[in-house]
Amino acid sequence: MDLLTAHGRAMAEFDRRVRQVSSDQWANATPCTEWTVRDLVNHIVTEQRWAPVLLAGATVTEVGDRFDGDQLGADPVASWAEASAAAREAFLRPGALEGRVNVSSGDLPAGEYGWQMTSDLAIHAWDLAKGIGADTTLDSGLVEAVDGVIRPEIDDWGAAGIYAPPVPVSQASDPQAQLLGLVGRRP
Repeated sequence: MDLLTAHGRAMAEFDRRVRQVSSDQWANATPCTEWTVRDLVNHIVTEQRWAPVLLAGATVTEVGDRFDGDQLGADPVASWAEASAAAREAFLRPGALEGRVNVSSGDLPAGEYGWQMTSDLAIHAWDLAKGIGADTTLDSGLVEAVDGVIRPEIDDWGAAGIYAPPVPVSQASDPQAQLLGLVGRRP
């Protein structure tokens, strides 16, 4: 699966969960022990707000603290919809994946940034589903694609703090459980 297809599927997985959050679930715990459901969604919305400016060539220093703090406001779902639409449009822009982007860890190819964003959306869709008690099953093609990208990079991405250390899962586990264990989740 190519990056843009995977990115679209990851966005759809997260979107499906965020639209299921009821008003009394925003303070629920998530598998990300330091984050509530609201914190997790704020993290993803913040990432989506960064994508258009980074893909357009801005540096982290130029953006500064523009996206610090609460990005959800009074309507978290509307904030997600607006931010995700802008991010998706930025990734789909012709040539967007051909350049480099400046992130907190330095410059990297835009395609690698796209896979990091895609994998974060997919993994956090599962985290959000767990937090709200929704269906945790992810698109199997997306799981395969994300696993194929993360597995060779897990040491570097783990060292950069992108994912928690892997946790052991049975080798007989399904591909989704294998992926979740790889990124420090207990399926």
